[in-house]
Amino acid sequence: MGPPAGGPRMNILFIGDIFSSVGRHLVADHLADIKQTQRIDLAIANAENSAGGFGVTPSIAEELFALGLDVLTSGNHIWDKKEIYDYFARRPALLRPANYAAPAPGAGVYVATARNGNRCAVINLQGRTYMPITECPFRKADEILSSLPDTKVRFVDFHAELTSEKMAMGWYLDGRVSAVVGTHTHIPTADTRILPGGTAYQTDAGMTGPYDSVIGVRKDVIIQRFLDAMPCRMEPAKGSAELHSVIVEVDDETGRALHVRRHTVKGD
Repeated sequence: MGPPAGGPRMNILFIGDIFSSVGRHLVADHLADIKQTQRIDLAIANAENSAGGFGVTPSIAEELFALGLDVLTSGNHIWDKKEIYDYFARRPALLRPANYAAPAPGAGVYVATARNGNRCAVINLQGRTYMPITECPFRKADEILSSLPDTKVRFVDFHAELTSEKMAMGWYLDGRVSAVVGTHTHIPTADTRILPGGTAYQTDAGMTGPYDSVIGVRKDVIIQRFLDAMPCRMEPAKGSAELHSVIVEVDDETGRALHVRRHTVKGD
């Protein structure tokens, strides 16, 4: 059952890293049902691994939007497919991390109108530890939030390697955004909660893709790489498909999270 009716509330669905065609098929098979049964007002997904595990193409982005996703976030793999660069101007609802330098194409924030008629600012940030060189995500968050005084509902996808960096961002933004949910490591964490200031938090939403794998890639390929340290082709795995997501219920008037829960669907 969905959340109870009544009051100015927005239900936000965030789907963790969509990995390869396996992840895309899960979204195609289950998104409409999730939106209906969970009374979703805004559907967001991280799509940076949706093209064979590495990047996203314009045609795949259009496919995901057509399935009913309202905003697509990303991370360090957003630049893997060169054809996506010119696409940003046509589809501002596809985000790249905001703390890449200004000459990079695209933007890291998008204000979407939800199905309940209210607005939500979706913010995409990327960590700096063991990741490509970018501007400070904490200071970039401050800059973005100062430009959004009238938008109370604010959702942050923090694409980062370290759990400590993600947790620090959660505490840093507590009370200033509605939710901070981490992506990138593809492993769902069990720390789903609402922080004291009213910000929903989860260190990593997990992956939407093949879990009979090593974070989406064929097990044998990765195990062999650990054994011999030789270059290898990263081929997406196929088995044990799972859709991992987080659903946040937000008070539209204050922007505070009222409830947060993990939502998982296992495929064929």
